[in-house]
Amino acid sequence: MIRIRLALAALAALSAAPLLAQAAVPSTAVAPPAAPAPKPATVLVRITTSEGPILLELEKERAPITTTNFLRYVDLKRYDGISFYRSVAVPNEPSQGFVQAGIREDARKILPPIAHESTTKTGLHHSDGAISMARNAPGTATCDFFIIVGDMTYMDANPTAPGDNLGYAVFGRVVEGMDVVKKILAAPRSPTAGVGVMKGQMLAAPVKILTARRAVAPAAPKAP
Repeated sequence: MIRIRLALAALAALSAAPLLAQAAVPSTAVAPPAAPAPKPATVLVRITTSEGPILLELEKERAPITTTNFLRYVDLKRYDGISFYRSVAVPNEPSQGFVQAGIREDARKILPPIAHESTTKTGLHHSDGAISMARNAPGTATCDFFIIVGDMTYMDANPTAPGDNLGYAVFGRVVEGMDVVKKILAAPRSPTAGVGVMKGQMLAAPVKILTARRAVAPAAPKAP
């Protein structure tokens, strides 16, 4: 009986030892992970073309002037019935370039020009799928826009370059429908249509924009 009690006492001492050792180690509080920064506010617009739909995500927080201007044309339905009329491929890289759309037949639909939002201000870039505003001098952009295929970040603002170095105003990106954009880029061009630098860049058969409407993001799936 005495031996059993001694054995139990020894086991109790061994089991208590780790607890004593752990108690001697000071605990370190672990800080909770930082909350992720909120995503800048965006607006979805679906362009339905004769070749299929293109879904755009517009940066209304980072490029508010340009996005507001584009949405005015959308809400007034002034993009309905216009066309993608220009396709510019990068020399020796025909799978890269941009496609351009705009109002060409009824100048009364064109709204006043807007202030230029450079990429140095917005933090956006002319990367694959970017949508940007066409312009002449800075501050002349109205309705024409273009969509990038591939990497064309040389169209961003470059403060170290001489002359007009403000680039073009990116204000969103394609989130669905890049296959449609690439199809437009690869469409046949007229060798004679166009003037100046645009000669040879005009689509032989412009791609019609049937409608341009604000879209609603799909609802997030419910947790099980």
